[in-house]
Amino acid sequence: MKTQVILTSNIVGLGGESDQVKVAAGYARNYLLPQGLAIPLTHANKRRLEVLGQRRAEREAHEYNAMSELAKSLSKLVCQVKVKTGEDGKLFGAVTTGMIADELKHQFDVSLDKKKIYIEDPIRTLGDHEIELHLHPEVKGKLQVRVESTTPVTVPPPEAIPPETKREEGRPDRRGRRDSDKGEAGEAKGRMAKGEKPAKADKAAKVEKSKAGKAG
Repeated sequence: MKTQVILTSNIVGLGGESDQVKVAAGYARNYLLPQGLAIPLTHANKRRLEVLGQRRAEREAHEYNAMSELAKSLSKLVCQVKVKTGEDGKLFGAVTTGMIADELKHQFDVSLDKKKIYIEDPIRTLGDHEIELHLHPEVKGKLQVRVESTTPVTVPPPEAIPPETKREEGRPDRRGRRDSDKGEAGEAKGRMAKGEKPAKADKAAKVEKSKAGKAG
């Protein structure tokens, strides 16, 4: 069974102030009338339509101005959304309107119904994205959303090169050469101390002896 009432408040999905609507009798009797959201449709109550209409115009003007200011403010913001990604940088799923609404509340203390956030194509990539906001029947806005990964990037460490290898690839080890020269000089002195002739002196003596033999 239906009954007619005059709404005294804006009710989403039903109507605004001064609207005459038909609703279920139980809904009107148990909810709308006790909460003061509607009044019965009578000749006496029809006189209140003008007052209700003015209240509605004031409310809608206030909502329009508030949403226009909100659209200007949101257009200057960058809402960051953190997501998990794989090693290839791909998202696990997509960024939802609920996630954006939560971040707006957390980062900027802006309470926005997720139904007012419009995403034409699912956001599945990292980076900056511009989304549309349907704040009011006559007010639309833009919001920059920056999607960032919470997955740490692993960079392989550079190959470690042993110090010895680096020295061999670079300039020669002068210290090793000096030590070798010192060793050879020491050995020569040792031979001379024992009465041994240097190799060059021995060779010269043999040559002189050979010449003398031929001359005789």
